[in-house]
Amino acid sequence: MVVGLTGQTGAGKSTVSRVFAENGFAVIDADRIARKVVEKGSSCLAEITDIFGGGILCSDGTLDRKALGAIVFTDKTKLETLDTIIYPYITGEILRLIGKYSEEGKKLILLDAPTLFESRSDDFCEIIISVLAEPEIRKKRIINRDSITDEQAQNRMNSQLDADFFITHSDYIIENNGSLDTVRGISKEVSDKIRDLFCDRV
Repeated sequence: MVVGLTGQTGAGKSTVSRVFAENGFAVIDADRIARKVVEKGSSCLAEITDIFGGGILCSDGTLDRKALGAIVFTDKTKLETLDTIIYPYITGEILRLIGKYSEEGKKLILLDAPTLFESRSDDFCEIIISVLAEPEIRKKRIINRDSITDEQAQNRMNSQLDADFFITHSDYIIENNGSLDTVRGISKEVSDKIRDLFCDRV
């Protein structure tokens, strides 16, 4: 069973992912894959540079994420262009890892993917969980996490799907507006329910 975990930036998805890992789920981290596919010398990075120019590279030839972010998070068309380049690489690696974990006998897999819907990776998932939080809480978390300005954080938030979309396209919603203990408790409860569902089926 592949379970998709997604949600709004800054909502605290990584905390939920850790709880599922502690509860025995094999975790595929799409963020980590996204960083891997654009490593220096990769075909994906070469394609991105062809479209957006050398200004998105650091002096050592690696991707300058802030420079690229400044371009795509203020222009929806450019963000869509970037997505068109990068998603096939990410999807290919996700499918490879699903196959690998399945062969290893790991039957419960969590696909942790911020752009689960945009990349169509929800097609691989039997159950979808979305993590949401209030806008001001999310903005503070993003600024602290990424060391960016208020405006940059807002641009990232604006580039995402809205809360109503996540609510209507998910099987479970985890709201993370309170304490760490609260969201961990809710996450454990949801992961237990999904584990029980899988065990009852087999």
